[in-house]
Amino acid sequence: MLTTTLSCIIQKEQISSIKFPKNEVLEGKKNKTLRAHYLNRAAQLGNLLKNKVNIYFLDANDKLMRVHTTIWAITTEAVILKQGVTIPRNRVVYVD
Repeated sequence: MLTTTLSCIIQKEQISSIKFPKNEVLEGKKNKTLRAHYLNRAAQLGNLLKNKVNIYFLDANDKLMRVHTTIWAITTEAVILKQGVTIPRNRVVYVD
């Protein structure tokens, strides 16, 4: 189990330089459903109230990273942030 307190905090602008593999980080349908729920809720909060959230995700080295930002949109493939910055949806571990 990953501990979110051990995450590396990065700036949104640094995400474009991170390499992401294609493999899924979560196991089980329940975990993926919960991730979808939290991502959709975070996108709604970002669009309606301009609230920022913490997005925890894994890079190519399975290093846990965290970015504090507003989610603009969610697609089946990616989490879209300001300035066209994206995080592959399958690499997102947790959102709070």
